[in-house]
Amino acid sequence: MKQHPGDLSITSFSYSLPDDRIARFPLEERDASRLLIYQNQLIQDGMFRDLPDLFSEGDLLIFNQTRVVQARLHFQTQTGAAIEVFCLEPVGDITIPMAMLQQGSADWLCMVGNAKKWKEEEHLQLPVNQEKLIFIEVQLLEKKPEGYVVRFSWKDSALCFADILDQAGFLPLPPYLKRDAQESDKSRYQTVYADQKGSVAAPTAGLHFTPEIIQQLKTRGVTCQYLTLHVGAGTFKPVKAEKMSEHDMHSEEVIATLELIESVAACEGKIASVGTTTLRTLESLYWTAVRLMDYPETACVIAVNQWDPYETRTTPLPDRKQAFRYLAQMLRTRKMDSIQGETRIIIAPGYTIRVIDALVTNFHQPQSTLLLLVSACIGDVWRDVYTYALEHDYRFLSYGDSSVLFLK
Repeated sequence: MKQHPGDLSITSFSYSLPDDRIARFPLEERDASRLLIYQNQLIQDGMFRDLPDLFSEGDLLIFNQTRVVQARLHFQTQTGAAIEVFCLEPVGDITIPMAMLQQGSADWLCMVGNAKKWKEEEHLQLPVNQEKLIFIEVQLLEKKPEGYVVRFSWKDSALCFADILDQAGFLPLPPYLKRDAQESDKSRYQTVYADQKGSVAAPTAGLHFTPEIIQQLKTRGVTCQYLTLHVGAGTFKPVKAEKMSEHDMHSEEVIATLELIESVAACEGKIASVGTTTLRTLESLYWTAVRLMDYPETACVIAVNQWDPYETRTTPLPDRKQAFRYLAQMLRTRKMDSIQGETRIIIAPGYTIRVIDALVTNFHQPQSTLLLLVSACIGDVWRDVYTYALEHDYRFLSYGDSSVLFLK
């Protein structure tokens, strides 16, 4: 019987990562990174620009098209204290795309740096456009265990909240880069296909792709499809619990089109997930299909809790094709061209991968939920992969090198 992931200790998923192996900056060319290939139980070296050679006609690559927003805003109190407001997610019953279009005001859950210096009654201001005398004003509404509820207000009705962040905010680079964002990060910390604004961290597996590589894949007869998972700050949340059962997995907003779901259902070749966020979304779609099969009258939304996939079932689970065909049928019946919602799924050893055959991903931090996910994909061999990468001078984390891991 498989071990339940809740019984795992995160300390079992540790390795020594020297500070100098963390890539602080991207390479000059996106596709110039190295590519570790794990296939047929063998580890090989490659270059990322040769990735298309590993796939064939009929295969399907799926990408996360979320776009990182400039979610860090810097204010000053009347006494000169520096206050950083880091936008996490909109407050209330509103999706991230809707929140980005709000005009005049917006309430967000935020992390606040130096909050003790910000008096509750004090409204802070920041110029958005000094020529037009446009300012954004913020006030503290409420303190919660997970952060602060902050109200943003501005008077120019032509500007939506996404415009405010674009003009006044800074990119939220991962804390382990230990540097401020530079002008070049505005383009390099985005994938070339980024489209839907809403993430506070990039889906970094996609940073290596160029339009030329995507075209090469298509020329080989590989289908490329896109979904959206807006990456939350929880992706950097350390696991502090002794056992995973005590770890509260963060929730992230997801959107998938009927076209994508039909492509998965129809695929006769290999399906590769570009990144852990894409994999989390695909597996969440699978479990959404399972729920709808069991309870066809329920709402056609994505709502996957942390331990849902590990519940004991008496009926056989569908295979990939059955699940995605059923999900596509449900969307067509309800005249929906997409499905959305939230997922808190945790993918860890003990989990059976249902949708993909390969994972394109960077090298992740020790004792992270992302490393648990990698282990769920390839088993204990993750240690061999990471040891090999360290011994052969691969670059780690967001701006580091890449790997492609074939599950079978």
